[in-house]
Amino acid sequence: MREDVYCFLKAHFRESDGKILDLGCGPGHYCGRFQSDGYDALGIDLDEEMISAARKKYPKARFSCMNMIGIDTLKEKFHTIYSIGNVLAHVSLYELHSLLPEIRKLLYPHGYWIFQVVNWNSILTRQQYIFPVKSLAGGKITFHREYANISEKHVLFRSFMKSGDAFVFDEQTTLYPLRSGEYLKLHQKAGFQPVGMYADFKKSRYKKEADSGAVFVFSRDHSGVP
Repeated sequence: MREDVYCFLKAHFRESDGKILDLGCGPGHYCGRFQSDGYDALGIDLDEEMISAARKKYPKARFSCMNMIGIDTLKEKFHTIYSIGNVLAHVSLYELHSLLPEIRKLLYPHGYWIFQVVNWNSILTRQQYIFPVKSLAGGKITFHREYANISEKHVLFRSFMKSGDAFVFDEQTTLYPLRSGEYLKLHQKAGFQPVGMYADFKKSRYKKEADSGAVFVFSRDHSGVP
């Protein structure tokens, strides 16, 4: 869990209590932290093992194993909904058209929707993109990520971990890239109002050509800055 992410998200919450929905919560670190701060946090994730780990580590927060495409089954509203870690890139353009209106329906008036993705404007100008290698255990274990077969419709995301020369795991998944302008158009169509767009959670200025991320903040029905 990163403190800068936590502070950025919390700035868009009510000062006390409030209900929060984390789409793609993984092991639940942020939900657990927000729950301990007095918020009512619900985290959903498609990975059963992630949800199991989250429930075990953060028993006071709420977690559910489900696809974010199915959030129309939720029978409650939230003050802030967020999705970080490029989770939204797993959702196709077709699915986004139906997902965004459902997110807006789940928000209370003046609620916020926040999401973070990679800066696809930059990635889509390349044929391949290799992330910096992360080292663990004094360099004995390495974590690798790369984008291949890059096109406007699909990107192949490969991630693998090695212990020495042996693979610990090697996985591939399809991502659906969208340029920043397309995200803005889709949200406008769904009734959202833009609040902010940044390169990171420190509110650095977003640059289309930069090798960075993209953090979007939308309001359900107004454009005031928190």
